[in-house]
Amino acid sequence: MNSDFKPPEKHRPTVSAIEDSPDRPALKSEAAVDEQKIEQEFGPAPDEAKTRSGRLRLLLPAFASRRPRKKHLILAGLVILVLAAAATSFAILHFDHPTVIQPKLVVKKYVAPKPTTVASTLTGLQVDPSVNNRPVTAVMVENSTFARPQSGLDQAGVVFEALAEGGITRFMAVYQDTQPNYIGPVRSARPYYIQWALGFDAVYTHDGGSPEGLSDITSWNVKDLNEFYNSSAFEAITSREAPHDVYTSIAQLSQVETKDNYGKSIYTGFPRKKDSPSKTPNATTINLTFSSTDYNVEYNYVATTNSYQRSEGGAPHMELNSDGSQVQITPKVVVAMVLPYSYGALDSSGAYYSVYGVVGSGQVDVFQDGTVTVGTWAKTSNASQITFTQANGQPLDLNAGQTWIEALAGSQDITYN
Repeated sequence: MNSDFKPPEKHRPTVSAIEDSPDRPALKSEAAVDEQKIEQEFGPAPDEAKTRSGRLRLLLPAFASRRPRKKHLILAGLVILVLAAAATSFAILHFDHPTVIQPKLVVKKYVAPKPTTVASTLTGLQVDPSVNNRPVTAVMVENSTFARPQSGLDQAGVVFEALAEGGITRFMAVYQDTQPNYIGPVRSARPYYIQWALGFDAVYTHDGGSPEGLSDITSWNVKDLNEFYNSSAFEAITSREAPHDVYTSIAQLSQVETKDNYGKSIYTGFPRKKDSPSKTPNATTINLTFSSTDYNVEYNYVATTNSYQRSEGGAPHMELNSDGSQVQITPKVVVAMVLPYSYGALDSSGAYYSVYGVVGSGQVDVFQDGTVTVGTWAKTSNASQITFTQANGQPLDLNAGQTWIEALAGSQDITYN
């Protein structure tokens, strides 16, 4: 320690005369109180401490030299941490997460999505909408014993069966939903088939025809597709002898339809409904008499598929596919119409052509769901569609799927149990 050091002299601050007056107690100013504390801690202040500026110059070094206590440091640290946390939170809220403006709630009316499929006009089955824009194609198919098994009948949407001549039946297969690649044998035209085809605005496909049939095609302005003039759309297969060897496909026929501008067919399809199998079926076996054993038809109801297996000539009616496989024809609906029937002119072989009263009305028995409904069929003109009504006059809806329409000469030719 420096031996020359001398502590400052102690000085007391002066007090005004009023403060020293014996009539009232002495009052100490805040400065006097502070000065007293300093004197107690450090001793009397020198003369320069008597002024405010002087006292400040003495106080600053004194406070600066004081060592902070431990609790003060801890408290300061906590304050710093709190302030830092608050600053961080502020930065996160105001910089990392900008204010999000909530959109206004707009309630829109529900719009159901457009269906990817629609009901086929021909069969009532669900198909791509483009299918109903295709031409309907009606193909004449032979049914002599030399023509069996045929091809393509199982893929037709509607099939008509009637007598041609000599007790031999013939088919007209109507296509729009499907496009089979093997159809035949293709045979000749007849007037009543043409009238049924007109109800579908169909392209009528055939291989020649009766004199009356060929004349009607011209006078009735039929969409005609005759093999005689469109041989490229047909082929003669080697496994059959003529005239049972003419075959075609929808792809080949479509090329001609496009060339001849046969566009979308405009027609009214049969009203359709969903399957509703009967719990007590009463028409599980159907027998239709056309002429002889070889051409009489039987249908047997199959409850598991709610359809009818077709037989003719005492055997299952099979179809031959292009790959050699065979399948039994099994329609969903069988329609038996009773039409006026008579003999027409003789053909080249000496057999009588068949004549049916297609335009008009008559009895119809509709077999579906294992039951039968007796009603009325009607066709008002060549171009109109056939309609089926119940006994009460209401439309007779058909199950969706393949429909076989049979033309019988009398109600006695239709039996079932």
